[in-house]
Amino acid sequence: MQIHSQSQPASSLYEQDFYLWLQQMAQLLKIRNFEEVDWDNLIEEIESMGRSEKRELKSRLIVLIEHLLKLIYWEAEKGNNAHGWRSTIIEQRNQIELALEDSPSLGSLLPEIFLDCYKKARQGALRKYQLSHDLFPEEPPFQVEDVLNPNYLPE
Repeated sequence: MQIHSQSQPASSLYEQDFYLWLQQMAQLLKIRNFEEVDWDNLIEEIESMGRSEKRELKSRLIVLIEHLLKLIYWEAEKGNNAHGWRSTIIEQRNQIELALEDSPSLGSLLPEIFLDCYKKARQGALRKYQLSHDLFPEEPPFQVEDVLNPNYLPE
C-alpha cells in the first residue's frame, strides 16, 4: 500500500477518503512512522469508537427493558405478543453479552446507565403505544442484574 504523499497531508485525506485514511494510519503505526500519523484525527476517532460502544450498550439495554416492561405489565397485549417480546429479550441479552465479552470494561457502565435507560425505555413505550402513564412503574421493578439474567424471564 502506498502511503500518502507529502503533497497530500493525512488530515486532508481524512476528509476526502476516510477508509483510505484508516488504512494508511494503520500502516504508519505498523511501521512505526509516528511522524506521519494524523494524531488529532486518530485520537478523535478512537474516542468516537468508545462513545459508539457505550451508545450501543445503552440502546440494547433500553430495548431489553422496554420488552421486559411490556411482558410484565401490558396484560391487554400479552396474549398476542408475549412470544415476540420474549424473543426480543433473549436477543438483546445475547447481544449485550457479546458486547461485554468483547469489551468487559463496558460492564462497569451498567450501574451508571441503568436508571436513565429504564426511564427512556418506560417513556418510549408509553409514547409509542399511547399507554396510560401509570401502566409501568416510575422506578425500576427490577435490578440491572435481573435484566441481564437469562433465567429472569417473567411469565
